[in-house]
Amino acid sequence: MRMFRGFWRVMGVSLLAGVLLVMTAAPGRAFGSVRPVPGPVLRAFDPPAKDWQPGHRGVDLAAKVGTPVRAAAAGRVSVAQVIGGRGVVTIVHGDLRTTYEPVRASVRVGQQVRAGDVIGAVQAGHCAGGCLHFGLKRGDQYLDPLGDMYGQGTGPVRLLPASAVALARKLAAERAAALAAGDVPHGSGVLLNPVGGRITSPFGRRFHPIFHEWRMHEGVDLQASCGTPIRAAANGVVRSVSYDSSGGHRLVISHASGLTTHYLHAQGYRVHRGQKVKRGQVVGRVGSTGWSTGCHLHFTVKVNGRLVNPAAYL
Repeated sequence: MRMFRGFWRVMGVSLLAGVLLVMTAAPGRAFGSVRPVPGPVLRAFDPPAKDWQPGHRGVDLAAKVGTPVRAAAAGRVSVAQVIGGRGVVTIVHGDLRTTYEPVRASVRVGQQVRAGDVIGAVQAGHCAGGCLHFGLKRGDQYLDPLGDMYGQGTGPVRLLPASAVALARKLAAERAAALAAGDVPHGSGVLLNPVGGRITSPFGRRFHPIFHEWRMHEGVDLQASCGTPIRAAANGVVRSVSYDSSGGHRLVISHASGLTTHYLHAQGYRVHRGQKVKRGQVVGRVGSTGWSTGCHLHFTVKVNGRLVNPAAYL
């Protein structure tokens, strides 16, 4: 029962991601006639601004371990093996190719498959509760495999069944409860890492580097050199742009579901109060203003005014 609740909690959080995420690359054409697994999107396509930066280069679809995985379109199997401890299947469709993982393959390299053919079964190891990572590439370019299926491009819009409305409402309630409790799976990807850097000082009590006493660290410090672009962690509206002696140049953005993100110590910001911003939009540059010992971004997340651990949302 605990695992079941955890599974739905993760899917509830994914609805928040659906509200907050925006496609930051040109949408690909609608691809294929078959969805590989029927579950909802847990984590959407979120390519990085630069190839070497972290991002999400496909979509995660909710699926229990053992769920049959189907080919999205007709093609030829080019990969069906375990890579880095994960089962991977790749199918070539002309100049495009789709990838499915983690999958226990039931096809072989060179085999021709039709749209809807079962190519394997979902394995454990990618998401809490189980999921399939589904990717689409043309050459070295990552595309959104579901972009036009959700009206992001010129392809046909595919409507969800009426039963999905009740499910969406249930998951929205789960999402709101999880957010209010700060009960979000660690590394959920709900928010974009504003600078793409690793966490150098975590959330919680720490020995303050300037005042040399134990204090609450109300966010995380993200590694970044001065001048690095700071990007909005999600769609939202700028609540305030200010300066104070502790946080230096400070920015606060309001998002859906009572969530706010706070950015400190910047060189400055290029947005203003009341301005709408999109996920990934450059809002400022990393600096070392205020109580800071060097270039970095201090990033805080609050839900309904209550501090939560940002690491769970990144």
